[in-house]
Parts: sequence; structure tokens; C-alpha cells
Amino acid sequence: MVSGDPGRVEIELVCGLACPACGEGLARWGWARVRTVRGAGGASRQVRPRRARCRGCGRTHVLLGDDLLLRRRDEVAVIGSALVAHAAGEGHRPIAGRLGVPVATVRGWLRRFRLRATVIAAFFTTWALALVPGSDPPVSTGSEAGDAVEAVWM
Repeated sequence: MVSGDPGRVEIELVCGLACPACGEGLARWGWARVRTVRGAGGASRQVRPRRARCRGCGRTHVLLGDDLLLRRRDEVAVIGSALVAHAAGEGHRPIAGRLGVPVATVRGWLRRFRLRATVIAAFFTTWALALVPGSDPPVSTGSEAGDAVEAVWM
């Protein structure tokens, strides 16, 4: 993942963005296909991510902006707001209606999140405590999904 600002991505490529596979430098390698991304309220926008090729191993990579997730049509902010609302007790149907996203899509996000909630909470809590020594761990909310949301946003 890289900055959501295309100009900044170009600067990062020139300054030496590293390959996630081998650590060597990445070079410009054209553009990925155009994608339609759904934002808040169901508004759509077109994005065309930059592609890069590793100078070391030769692998190519699509450089997704930090406002997008791999294999997801919706922006991070949309998915994140659904997870926060769910942790606060809201159901998938009202969340879907408010966000302008299909009910089945929101239900899928929430199911997957609940299945991985314990792992997500542990991962983010570990990193938060490592990056900010002496900070307090998140307070339990009484639900695994709520604890995971709390850990992500701590």
C-alpha cells in the first residue's frame, strides 16, 4: 500500500520504494486496470493504480492507495464505519442502508470480521503496545468484534 495521492506515489517510486518480496527497488511499470471504487453514500469513483516492477526479482506489483483494500470494491472509510457501527450494536441491514452498500456485502464484511476478531485484536494491540511503550491496552468492550475495533483504533 502506498499513499492515496498519485503525485506522492510517483515521488516514492523515484526515491526508492522497496519490493515487498525481496526488498530491492521498484521502478514504474505502467498502470493497472481501471477500477470502480464505492465511497460513502454509494458514490462511485474511478481509480487506476500505478504498477511497479522490482529491479531485483522482476515481480510486478499494483500499488494500491492507502484508502483502498486488496480485493475490495469499497473504500477503507466505508468498511471501517460499518465495523464501528456493528461494534456499537447496529445490525447489517441498517448499516447497509446508511452506507448505500448492498446488504449481502455488509453482512459478508461483518461475518469475516467476527471470525477474525480475536486475531485482529491481538495483532493491533501487540503493535500499538510495541510502538507506544507504556501505553495501556484497550479496555474490553464485552464483545470480540468490539474489542477488535477498539484495538484497531487505539
